[in-house]
Amino acid sequence: MSDASAAVPPTLPATDAVPAPRGKVLAWALYDWAGSSFNAVATTFVFTRYLTSSTFGDSDALSSQLGLTLLIAGVLVAITAPITGQQSDASGHRKRWLAVWTAITAVALLAMAFVFPDPSFAILGFAALAIGTITSELANVNYYAMISQVSTARNVGRISGFGWGMGYVGGIVQLLILLFAFIDPELSIGGFSYVQLSMMVATAWYVVFSLPVFFALGENRLPEAGGVQRANFFAAYGELFRSVARLWKSSRNTVWFLLASAIFRDGLTGIFTFGGVIASVSFGFSAQQVIYFAVAANVVAGIATLLTGPLDDRFGPRRVILVSLVGLLIAGVLVFVLAVSLPPETVTAADGTTTQVAPTWAFWVFGLCLCLFVGPAQSASRSFLARIIPAGHEGEVFGLYATTGRAATFMAPGLFALFVAIGGVQIWGVIGILIVLAVGLGVMIPVKAQGGKLDLDR
Repeated sequence: MSDASAAVPPTLPATDAVPAPRGKVLAWALYDWAGSSFNAVATTFVFTRYLTSSTFGDSDALSSQLGLTLLIAGVLVAITAPITGQQSDASGHRKRWLAVWTAITAVALLAMAFVFPDPSFAILGFAALAIGTITSELANVNYYAMISQVSTARNVGRISGFGWGMGYVGGIVQLLILLFAFIDPELSIGGFSYVQLSMMVATAWYVVFSLPVFFALGENRLPEAGGVQRANFFAAYGELFRSVARLWKSSRNTVWFLLASAIFRDGLTGIFTFGGVIASVSFGFSAQQVIYFAVAANVVAGIATLLTGPLDDRFGPRRVILVSLVGLLIAGVLVFVLAVSLPPETVTAADGTTTQVAPTWAFWVFGLCLCLFVGPAQSASRSFLARIIPAGHEGEVFGLYATTGRAATFMAPGLFALFVAIGGVQIWGVIGILIVLAVGLGVMIPVKAQGGKLDLDR
């Protein structure tokens, strides 16, 4: 018996329920597409690289400030996510809060467009990045919870995969637009640099593609008696602790899943965070090649996520997660082994200097193999949780999901740095990421297939 055949989860319509209209599903998934503005443009490939460049001062000091900024933002998300999710459950205003957090994120993105290339504007850049990081995460708590409004127990995996795939595809399209239209150091229009113009495009993209979900989907229903109760913000912390205690008593399996997912999701984040750096330093990719690889990685991850959604529904999200983690470990080991064992290649830089690097084909092949499994693991994690949350607690539990994920974000960067120090060369950092994934796999193996109603009510 597959784990998808377990008891019908309490938060989703039954397997024989009428599926949501395709228009509603598309409107919901477009929010993932919209979110690529913040994820791909602001925090990964464009704005953070601009903010830590020599334009604003010493790059090392700015990188330290960036790390501190994101650490503070992460702590605030960890503290507030489950509470804000719980409040949206109790008030029946999930869509309203999604709109609030989305609007603030859009303002933060737009503020980045006014970070002019002058050191005095660095503080505005860090503030906008911190605020946007917090509010985009809080928006996702409500957005993830809304999956119950567009899916049933039979198709939640497919729909989760579709949304996640849309996010990857949106990132691809947006990066290509920016790469060919705006990413030119000499470009300046109306006094705005190419990065500032890119952030204007990113803001417009985010706003336009976020709107459909607000027109297509209604509010969540007010909780019935016995569900999450209204409480002021501080009293909600007491209710949160009681909910965690009830969760531990009613379904320790879910607690173990939250722990496992926090660990392996940090490993997945590490793959994308350090992938470009590894490609550049260890395999000799040029800056342009790194961008091309990033686009290819998103293409591979997006297609794989879309294709594995039906497998999630057929065989269950747990099996998709386990297979994905094993695939990631195999591909990661091959990247490391080939890099240290194959004869090096000589790469000549633009200034004429030469460097010995690992064969570029090894990273193109097995680096992209890694990307095959990242998206499916992320999507199946969201699907797993959506199947077991009791009605009226979606925001609260997805808030816990966000919190546990933030709690483990130090593991991949820390182990990456440790193994670089141990091995003396950057490629050894791959071992650190693989350890995080292996630990996540080890914690995930005992987690049982979903089934049975979580009892989080009083």
